[in-house]
Amino acid sequence: MKDLSIKKLYYSISEVSKITSIEQYVLRYWETEFDQLRPQKNRAGNRIYTNKDIQLILHIKTLLRDRKYTIEGAKKIMENFLTEKVLQTSQPDNESTIVEETIEVKRGKTALQKDLEEVKNLLELLVSKL
Repeated sequence: MKDLSIKKLYYSISEVSKITSIEQYVLRYWETEFDQLRPQKNRAGNRIYTNKDIQLILHIKTLLRDRKYTIEGAKKIMENFLTEKVLQTSQPDNESTIVEETIEVKRGKTALQKDLEEVKNLLELLVSKL
């Protein structure tokens, strides 16, 4: 990852491409695949990326290229990632509580899925021994 030594409010797609080492056409494609990645456009219609967008791109890059997730798998991970990121920002207590509860439900769902998978495996083992 390149150092963002010059802090700017907005970066062009060519600058983001150099910073992240991702080709411009890939960035454009990711915009169509990941709903969270929606850079603004200036009056001329050119994409302008914020530091938040760049961090999101780097996270997507890590999921797809380093951890070898599929795009669908990365989308699921990104849903959880963004929900947890929302929690880290300062919000009124009421909204924060709602977000915390949502995260807990998602974690509970994941734990329940794992438990169901274990039960399924045990049942399959029992059936195979009958």
